[in-house]
Amino acid sequence: MARAAPRLVLLGLLVLSLCCDACKKVTFHVPSVLEANTLVGRVNLNECLQSAEQISSSDESFKVLEDGSVYTTSAVSLSDEKRTFTVLLKDIQEHVEKKILIDLETDEKKKTRHARDTVLKRTKRRWGPIPSVMIENSLGPFPLQIQQVQSDTAQNYTIYYSASGPGIDQDPKGLFYIERETGNIFATRAVDREQYPSFQIICFASTPDGYSPEVPLVHTIRIEDDNDNAPYFTQDVFEFCVPENSKPGIVVGTVTAEDRDEPYTLHTTLKYRIVSQAPSVTPAFSLHGDTGVITVLSPQLDRELVSTYTLLIEVRDMAGQPFGLCTTGTAVIKIEDTNDNAPTFKQLQYETQVEENRVNVDILRISVVDADEFGAPGSTAVYEIIRGNDDHTFEITTDRNTNEGILCVVKGLDYENAKQRILVIAVNNEAPYMLAPHSQQVVQSTCTVTVNVLDIDEGPVFKPCFFRMDASECDDIGTNIGKYLAEDPETGNSEGICYKIPPGQCNWVNIDEKSGEVRTVRVLNRDLGEVKRGQCNITVLAIDRNGKTGTGTLQVVIQPCDRSYPRIVTTDYIMCRDRKPICLSAGDGDETSYSMPLVYRMTDRNLGSMWKITRHNEKSVYLSPRGDIPFGTYTIPVSVSDSSGRQGISEITVNYCDCVTPSDCGAPRSAGSVTLGVWAILAMILGSLLLLLILITICGCCGAGVMHRQVTDDCANHNLIISNTEAPGEEVMDHNIIPLQTTDQVGCGIKTGDQQTFEMVKGRGHTLESVRGGGHQTLGSVKEGGGGQAMVDTCRYSYSEWHNFTHPRLGEKVHLCRQDEEQKHSEDYLLSYNYEGKGSLAGSVGCCSDQHEEEALDFLDQLEPKFRTLAETCIKR
Repeated sequence: MARAAPRLVLLGLLVLSLCCDACKKVTFHVPSVLEANTLVGRVNLNECLQSAEQISSSDESFKVLEDGSVYTTSAVSLSDEKRTFTVLLKDIQEHVEKKILIDLETDEKKKTRHARDTVLKRTKRRWGPIPSVMIENSLGPFPLQIQQVQSDTAQNYTIYYSASGPGIDQDPKGLFYIERETGNIFATRAVDREQYPSFQIICFASTPDGYSPEVPLVHTIRIEDDNDNAPYFTQDVFEFCVPENSKPGIVVGTVTAEDRDEPYTLHTTLKYRIVSQAPSVTPAFSLHGDTGVITVLSPQLDRELVSTYTLLIEVRDMAGQPFGLCTTGTAVIKIEDTNDNAPTFKQLQYETQVEENRVNVDILRISVVDADEFGAPGSTAVYEIIRGNDDHTFEITTDRNTNEGILCVVKGLDYENAKQRILVIAVNNEAPYMLAPHSQQVVQSTCTVTVNVLDIDEGPVFKPCFFRMDASECDDIGTNIGKYLAEDPETGNSEGICYKIPPGQCNWVNIDEKSGEVRTVRVLNRDLGEVKRGQCNITVLAIDRNGKTGTGTLQVVIQPCDRSYPRIVTTDYIMCRDRKPICLSAGDGDETSYSMPLVYRMTDRNLGSMWKITRHNEKSVYLSPRGDIPFGTYTIPVSVSDSSGRQGISEITVNYCDCVTPSDCGAPRSAGSVTLGVWAILAMILGSLLLLLILITICGCCGAGVMHRQVTDDCANHNLIISNTEAPGEEVMDHNIIPLQTTDQVGCGIKTGDQQTFEMVKGRGHTLESVRGGGHQTLGSVKEGGGGQAMVDTCRYSYSEWHNFTHPRLGEKVHLCRQDEEQKHSEDYLLSYNYEGKGSLAGSVGCCSDQHEEEALDFLDQLEPKFRTLAETCIKR
């Protein structure tokens, strides 16, 4: 077949058939790459088997039709120069099988072989017909001639034309057919391009006896597209979601449409647009015309106002021209909730009540208002107790069904400790709060809950509920090892509570029913089986008047005891101010012989800085103070251990007393305390007697009449002078008070060398006291005009002069009296009071007190013997 119409394409495939051995081997020369549904060649099947009922190929990449045409089923790449497969023919009725071996050789091999050949073969030129075109949905008339093919050998032979391929049928009822005599190809009806975009018809030219002088011609018929298909959306409804308050330009989603017409033409160039929006408020979204991308247009998407938008979208082909075909679709955009609304409490004050000691009980439900979507994280409430729950007595949780807060008591409340609890509760959301555009920051919502605790009658409570007591194996039966008491929570005391140890427990101790004292009832032994690791836990019951009970656990720990440990025999001592060391010696009741030497040591570090231990011999030591320490009673723990490791601790009691001999200290006193001595007691008695005498004197003088400035002898015999004057008084000019005349008279005093002597004289009186000490100033009184001494004028003495003169001398005399055990220095002297702090502002009440101006001193001469007798009586032991 050499020529065809101009639109025919000549297929350049050379088919070589080995007629002499057709049932055995056929070779086809093909390109190295074959596309799917490509004709490889044609095999004469009748030469091998006339009645082949089943035709198959051993290679799945190839298929064989009934006319012997070999096609590729898929794209084939011949990497090797040769590929071989077998065509199997079967006659089922006759049970005959034939095989045809087919070899495929690439053109590269052929070229290589031709390059080696010395003789070149001439081939005939062939036309390559162009594809025929048929308009889709053509209106006819039918049959419609498409093309004509002719063979160059038709002049020499009678040629019959035939064709094969999709849609080809020798029967005019098919889509295409070819006239056997003329080679005209006709279409019998209109063709849908979407169903058959193109056809490949293989045209054969053969003689009546079946000889094919021409290579088969492949003719392509292309169906030209007609815009007969409107675009359509890939989904019936497009659903998208976008968070509320999204910024403009945020992509919401993409709508897509397709067109069955020919791609990359105007028939399939689509344009999108939004036809309408529901609700019909301000446009909230925009649509890209070419891509179908939907974006946010409005900056104020508020779910609480509009939760869902529905868009009606149109798609049109022909690039959106009015004459293009169009289709509409629906896009539903749901506005997702964000936490832009803070929750608020419906009430700001709540009040509830609960019985004391109740636990795991719900006492209150709290509601909030939140405009966000119910059930979403932006509206789910999260409650928190921010004040009043430091002891974690309360918990609050969220009811997921109602979004309410459930307040629960997880620890028992005590009415006696707190009758009311005030809680402050705050609320948030699970999702973080997002501030909406053009809005202000909100304040966290809080509410106050008042919980009233109801009082109920409770049983006794042990404090603590677990109590440890130590006992020793050395304790005797009946030894009190402690108390374990319970309290009534209502009254706060232990009155009316009875104690009891239930049976079946450790029977080492019992408890007093009323007092709660724990005593041993047996000799304690750590090694018995019922005592684990030297301890025993006992449950104790406390029962009040109403029969309510409470329990506590008493742990009795038995300490080991060694009765033969070294102990100090004598533990009570008295130490006087001479601080004579105390000798400590160890021993025990069992007269056990210890391994010498014994080691003594003070266990109290604080006392170790005040006392010291000095070794005397292997068995005893001396205990003495390190320096000046306060008087008082000291308890010094001293441990004694021998060389074998046995050790005992004894408490030494030392009464450090202000005494000369230990017999002077009757009872010990604590360190640093102040006690009254003998002289202080006598001074207090003497002062009381002086006050009594002064009162008697005042009463006597008032009954006798008007007091004169000069006290007469008679009046002086019955009255005492007032001795509590605390002011200097007025100036007194009395001739009875004169200084002694010696050399170097200065003022009212008489200066003799380094000594200055003041003498007070009284007319016709007796000397009260005359003491002369070397190097000291003295105050005496002499008789008027006695001893040939010259009389001088009276002088004035101020209070400060009297005080400065008498104070050091009285102190010296009192000191001498305390140093003398025989009391010989106490005669004719006043006793000193015990020191009570800084000097009193009241001054002295003794006989040397300053006198008022109108009072005389003559009566002292008459009172002197009585006063001396009284003093001698008071100072006697």
